[in-house]
Amino acid sequence: MPASSSSAVPALVFLVQSADQPGLVARISSFFHERGFNIVHLEQHADPVSSRLFLRIALDQRGLRSSRAELTEAFGALADALDLTWSAHFADHTQRVALLVTKASHCLYDLLVRWKEGELPCDIPLIIGNHPDLEPVANAFRVPFHCLPVTKATKPQQEAEIDALLRKNHIDLVVLARYMQILTADFTDRWTGRIINIHHAFLPAFQGARPYHRAYERGVKLIGATAHYVIAALDEGPIIEQDVVRVTHEDAPQSLIRIGRDVERVVLARAVQAHLEHRIVVDGHRTVVFGRGS
Repeated sequence: MPASSSSAVPALVFLVQSADQPGLVARISSFFHERGFNIVHLEQHADPVSSRLFLRIALDQRGLRSSRAELTEAFGALADALDLTWSAHFADHTQRVALLVTKASHCLYDLLVRWKEGELPCDIPLIIGNHPDLEPVANAFRVPFHCLPVTKATKPQQEAEIDALLRKNHIDLVVLARYMQILTADFTDRWTGRIINIHHAFLPAFQGARPYHRAYERGVKLIGATAHYVIAALDEGPIIEQDVVRVTHEDAPQSLIRIGRDVERVVLARAVQAHLEHRIVVDGHRTVVFGRGS
């Protein structure tokens, strides 16, 4: 299914970070102006604690008058001179997303509907499950489903099969849509910055099994969810998106589960969309997530 865009302008996006320094934004803007680009959106954040500057620059890609290699080589030379960390993302590259699932269907349904409605600018060429339960959902959306069961003993082999499928399908982003398996460090290291997970808590809280029952037992007043990039340390990756909903003593565990699922859907979708729109800059264990723009 063709991806849709949130903007009519085909945006070439540069993400930049560096130590803050006077005149940096002007020098970068001049670089693009000299090459005939129209800057359609520019966002910046100067962090007062780390003294680092973060930029998201969206250009009208129709202004590209050279080859992509020539443009990135020229910007790379500027980046070397200014000690910048950067990446470039061209509008006509549609990212390919793989969804990993277990048995819970709410996040899977939500992402697939948003994708079919054109809200998520990506292709979804496959869904991988460690149980067969959600194959009918994949079939309903005409997405190939691969069932790869796993046990503690077979985890290395199963992850190798997952990795092979991801590479065969040229996957750019892996989304754990309530995939209830802990990924090994070898796997997460190979896919650093390209795996997003949804966690059933406003981290850190109620880790492990039956989180909503434990929340009920503790009489919580907020139900939350956290979407983050996956690293080897469980649930400690850079946080992309979080949200909470107020609950009361009248909410039984099943009510908390329903409310929690709603929050999980929204938070995961926001995180995936931010990644697809190149609005996230990772700075160590933190992220800078720019607002929705071009």
